[in-house]
Amino acid sequence: MTTPSHTAELAAQREAGWIDPRGQRFGAGITTVVLAIALVLQNPWILLFQALIFAVTVAAGPAGGPYGLIFRRMIRPRISAPLELEDPRPPRFAQLVGLIFSVAGVIGFASGVWLLGLIATGCAVVAALLNALIGYCLGCEMYLLGRRLLSARR
Repeated sequence: MTTPSHTAELAAQREAGWIDPRGQRFGAGITTVVLAIALVLQNPWILLFQALIFAVTVAAGPAGGPYGLIFRRMIRPRISAPLELEDPRPPRFAQLVGLIFSVAGVIGFASGVWLLGLIATGCAVVAALLNALIGYCLGCEMYLLGRRLLSARR
């Protein structure tokens, strides 16, 4: 049961652009599948497709990226309201990290430096899988660690 203060807090977070964390896990699930296919096939074109998804999501924000839009329009209306919302900045940073790793993978596979492609894509698969299965976002944790380190320096 939600209390009035919890409901008001959710409304304020929603107003501030906070996002449903289940959408991030949904997107991570799709990302895991796409990245795994790219890794198994060692295909730079599939990886480039995912890199473009990451780039759009970095630019538009997690809720405005392609997988976020699918979640918002097709999944979210069919499930219960979220119990909590999350700040979109850590997931957006995580998408940037995914973009960097996928571009490195594209460069590796396209240039014949297979080890670079395998390692970069493999790391991205592991990160996406952790988020999809248990909700642990490595990129989000990197963002939060960076914020703590920067605030400690001040």
